[in-house]
Amino acid sequence: MHKDSKRREALLYHAKPKPGKIQVVPTKKYATQRDLALAYSPGVAEPCLEIEKDVNNVYKYTAKGNLVAVISNGTAVLGLGDIGPEASKPVMEGKGLLFKIFADIDVFDIEVGTKDIEEFIATVKNISPTFGGINLEDIKAPESFEIERRLVEELNIPVMHDDQHGTAIISSAALLNAVELAGKKMEEVTMVISGAGSAAIACVNLYVAFGVKPENVVMFNSKGALRKDDPKISDMQRVYATDKHFDDLAHAMKGADVFVGLSTGNIVTPEMLLSMADNPIVFALANPTPEIEYQLAMDTRKDIIMATGRSDHPNQVNNVLGFPYIFRGALDVRATKINEDMKKAAVVALANLAKASVPEQVNIAYGETKLTFGRDYIIPKPFDPRLISEVSPAVAKAAMESGVALAPITDWDKYKDELLERMGSDNKMIRLLTNRARTNPKRIIFAEADQIDVLKAAQIVHEEGIGFPVLLGNKEIIMELKEEIGFDVEVPIFDPKAKECDAKRLDYAQHFWESRKRKGVTFYEAEKWMRERNYFGLMMVNTGEADAMVTGHSRSYPSTIKPVMQLIDKAPGVSKIATTNMMMTSRGPIFLSDTAINPNPSADDLARIALMTAKTVRMFGMEPVIAMVSYSNFGSSNYEGPNKVRQAVAYLHENFPDLIVDGEIQTDFALNPDLLKNKFPFSKLVNKKVNTLIFPNLDAANITYKLIKELNNSESIGPIILGLDKPVHVFQLGASVEEMVNMAAVAVVDAQEKGKKSNR
Repeated sequence: MHKDSKRREALLYHAKPKPGKIQVVPTKKYATQRDLALAYSPGVAEPCLEIEKDVNNVYKYTAKGNLVAVISNGTAVLGLGDIGPEASKPVMEGKGLLFKIFADIDVFDIEVGTKDIEEFIATVKNISPTFGGINLEDIKAPESFEIERRLVEELNIPVMHDDQHGTAIISSAALLNAVELAGKKMEEVTMVISGAGSAAIACVNLYVAFGVKPENVVMFNSKGALRKDDPKISDMQRVYATDKHFDDLAHAMKGADVFVGLSTGNIVTPEMLLSMADNPIVFALANPTPEIEYQLAMDTRKDIIMATGRSDHPNQVNNVLGFPYIFRGALDVRATKINEDMKKAAVVALANLAKASVPEQVNIAYGETKLTFGRDYIIPKPFDPRLISEVSPAVAKAAMESGVALAPITDWDKYKDELLERMGSDNKMIRLLTNRARTNPKRIIFAEADQIDVLKAAQIVHEEGIGFPVLLGNKEIIMELKEEIGFDVEVPIFDPKAKECDAKRLDYAQHFWESRKRKGVTFYEAEKWMRERNYFGLMMVNTGEADAMVTGHSRSYPSTIKPVMQLIDKAPGVSKIATTNMMMTSRGPIFLSDTAINPNPSADDLARIALMTAKTVRMFGMEPVIAMVSYSNFGSSNYEGPNKVRQAVAYLHENFPDLIVDGEIQTDFALNPDLLKNKFPFSKLVNKKVNTLIFPNLDAANITYKLIKELNNSESIGPIILGLDKPVHVFQLGASVEEMVNMAAVAVVDAQEKGKKSNR
């Protein structure tokens, strides 16, 4: 992407439609005067008086227990350095966003306008009654050490400087597993550390807590190995200073078992790797350029165990594996601090999780047949949904066992269920979807590329590595728009009406006519239709010149789906195609079918729609739990609509007994587990979380998905076409850029799945 365009996009993202990335939203009713009287005066006085009697009641009556402050003075921001508190605010808001989407923790970001240690500490202490925890961020060393130490000692809420401890916790988990795989012991490994800042010191401190001996560590700063006789190093650095002489980093790495880089890119050579011990462990964590490039390292040593800070290589050391879940566990037991026992518990939980069987959802997200513990998988993936239910309880238990928990947990099964419920409202599924698409991108046709929003979507698809765009439309207009939006990468462009496409168009017409000449299609009609971009693009997919296609931004759905049904065959065994929409709701993703094609499906059609939808749900790594909905419950009405739903369910129960499906059932009973269990305890949906709704007709499905989308501002992916032999998908008229990118990712994943079947 053009640099100016990328800069403009980043600025626009932060500025529109509302400045910033986080906001405060009410959690209580506020519609009536009675609500407002309870929320503020006079009702608010009652909880105030209860808190005055017992300050611990603040956790009962306010949001303190789920509120973390992300606090910085802007002296060490990302790779930007000392840019000041105001300039650090976008980063702090971003950290707040991560807390919310990964662990459902609310955040106020606080930017403090001082570099003075005492002033900073005093400010944090004075505002600490507001918060359940403090996340210190982007504060330069060595001040950050003293600030954290003092606040941990002087406050009675959890405090952690993530820059120091985040990388330490994640890399310690990776180190435990890497040392095990290498057949070595923590207390025996020799280690070279490139970097001597706060993160490096915190990492080695934690490695030592797990058995590494300080005398086996050599630490380098930009001037060379830290030496005990150097008066300029800090007391914390002196712990890892040496009496030995090392000419340079290459000298120190000879025979070393472990190298950990927390410094700068491209400072390690293949020769240095070759000089290390057998089964060397190399954590090259400089970002975005590691100390040695991943592929170069892998090509140099076949016995290497390698980790980086990058998401495009195995074994990413990513702080998001730690801090959200550590604070979640600490908040949930009202820990007075985050101590060493809690950090070590997080390390062990992460290390053990990498050894457990991986959910299919994670395998699918990363394009793996089966992720298993080994050299390419020593730490969990950031998209693993088990992180919150494994790391947070481990941290909470450690807080209780070490005596810093004020509100111990007694029912751990219930607690884990509550943690998983917290994660229903984020958009993990979209992240999983796009990540999976990136594992094996496909050639995808954008049939209306001379529309600026469609071209923007194609640009994002290319830049994000989701797919390889093929653009259809007026070439001159497309080139002008590409220049306007900074899309300066060469991609294939075809104008079906242009002379340069004459030969291709005639070839497609011939193919189409041969397949349809006995169904009333003349060659003249076939050639005329191939001037239309949808027909032309569909033939590119049919002939294998592209892998998938998306279209429909500027035309009505019925007019766009018509050529699809003419040119693309149904999948084997499919008699009628349908569509489903995946809605991102507060309770997690829900699939709704059929939202776009069949006006009044029969009982047989409904059963087949349910089966096709179930297959798509599994494609996204979820096990389908299907409610066949109606306005009646289990025979309470004998009208035509409920009857056909009842017949469809009976057919599925008889022929697909392992499928979790039931009905006919009203939507509120399907989605309310307590209501369902109380009234219909016999249902196959009892104690299950419904994630799929099959509607009796198109009116109900289409109205419902658009209602949810507009009233709840829920993101929608779809309509996803079910039952075609080729991956072709149609946007809703006027779809947003984001919706088109998501649908393109669906098309790529669909192509991946269909490719697997064709190769069997």
